[in-house]
Amino acid sequence: MYTLAVCAETVFRDLPIEERARHIHQAGFQVEIWDWTRHDLEALARTSAEFSSTTGHVRGTLTDPDGAAELLRTAEESVKAAEHLSCPRLNLHGTGLDGEGLPVVPVVPVSGGATGEMWITAHRTLTRLAELGEGAGVTFTLENLNTAVDHPGVPFATAAETLALVAAVDRPGLRMNPDLYHAQIGEGNLIELVRRAHDGGLIGEIQVADVPGRREPGTGEINYPAVARALAELGYDGTVALEAWASGDSHTALERFRAAFTL
Repeated sequence: MYTLAVCAETVFRDLPIEERARHIHQAGFQVEIWDWTRHDLEALARTSAEFSSTTGHVRGTLTDPDGAAELLRTAEESVKAAEHLSCPRLNLHGTGLDGEGLPVVPVVPVSGGATGEMWITAHRTLTRLAELGEGAGVTFTLENLNTAVDHPGVPFATAAETLALVAAVDRPGLRMNPDLYHAQIGEGNLIELVRRAHDGGLIGEIQVADVPGRREPGTGEINYPAVARALAELGYDGTVALEAWASGDSHTALERFRAAFTL
């Protein structure tokens, strides 16, 4: 069966990040964080939490040579941070991050899409990232995003684009992070998405939240128990991570997540 993790950035938000990690760990989940540069890694390591994922780059983009060079440089720094936390996965996006660690820097017009040259640059950069991950014993995961609500202008945002890039690179150091919240807003057909990605051996982990509002499962329109059954039928044994704002009490949000993915 899959392992459950919770993003510490989105729950227990009245507490320091180390205390959030402790609460998540004590509840029986692995822990994810966003931009590691904003946190005290020593303090996080002392929590005894098992870290599942953190941000794989701090600056840069996949779309142009200068941005790609900066992305690769900060990815090397991220590998060192991951080693400090014994964290096996580093999450990627096609663009730079804001002060909260969220990928919001627009690169392509809302009405348009990435150019052929952008695709070539992204493929070349992701191949180098995969090589970096393989040498360091970590896996970079490329996450799909939605451009309609949260991330307008972000390149390679759709699940189809993300899956195509990961499949084209075809290296064990790069996998897809199907974020089902973003996929529901952008494309829907969630079970077929995870089936295609799983059958291709391309899933690094899966992130979840409900729609609308990006709250925990059970607060919106997504039938997450059906998704959980599909994952079990596929034999998925990776990580499913809650990356959702708690609709109320954080402990309750964690238990709703656990219940949705407990068969």
